Amino acid sequence: MTFPAPLTGVVPPVCTPLTPDREVDVPSLTRLVDHLLEAGVDALFVLGTSSEAAYLTDRQRRLVVETVVGHVSGGVPVLAGAIDMTTPRVLDHVRYVTDAGADAVVVTAPFYTPTHPAEIARHYRLVAARSPVPVLAYDLPVSVHSKLGAELVLELAAEGTLAGLKDSSGDLGGFRAVVTGARAHPAVSGFSVLTGSELLVDSALAMGADGAVPGLANVDPAGYVRLDRLCREGDWEG
Repeated sequence: MTFPAPLTGVVPPVCTPLTPDREVDVPSLTRLVDHLLEAGVDALFVLGTSSEAAYLTDRQRRLVVETVVGHVSGGVPVLAGAIDMTTPRVLDHVRYVTDAGADAVVVTAPFYTPTHPAEIARHYRLVAARSPVPVLAYDLPVSVHSKLGAELVLELAAEGTLAGLKDSSGDLGGFRAVVTGARAHPAVSGFSVLTGSELLVDSALAMGADGAVPGLANVDPAGYVRLDRLCREGDWEG
């Protein structure tokens, strides 16, 4: 389906249920997807941190994407993590998940060895050049051990390399710098800024975020959808 620019609303990072022998529990996964769709979420994000992506084999990752994309049948966009240590490995994941039908890919900076901002920028440019779908950056310093600075994110947004940012850094000041910078930059258009926080969704939306990717939406998606709608209506008391 056509990927919205910007993507807005509630985008749960879908958990990956596993069987006792650590295979993907497909029936449970589709039931979870139904639970999320029935609540009115705006998109789904698979193969992120909540999706056990770091613990799944390439075969299992592809199965997750195929299962969710097939079950959704174009009802909402499906974003898929393409997360790995180096650019060539990320490009392999981009190919796997887009062949399986993902509408966008979510990519961290390279990790394991220290990475300079110039190398991070080159990483995203190479991924975007080879990806058939939009690329969103995933700011996850607790796992990647480098922070995506607002200046770098806005530079890549302005040149069209990045379609959005999922911010799980916990740095509210840095997040605000991206939100306000994206609004003010004349070359940035259709760029989606999403918070990965469960607890600060209202604050993030109040400062201009486009949406949220809260892990607890797996449990109470309807609550987050209601919160999102109230914030957009300006009903802060509600």
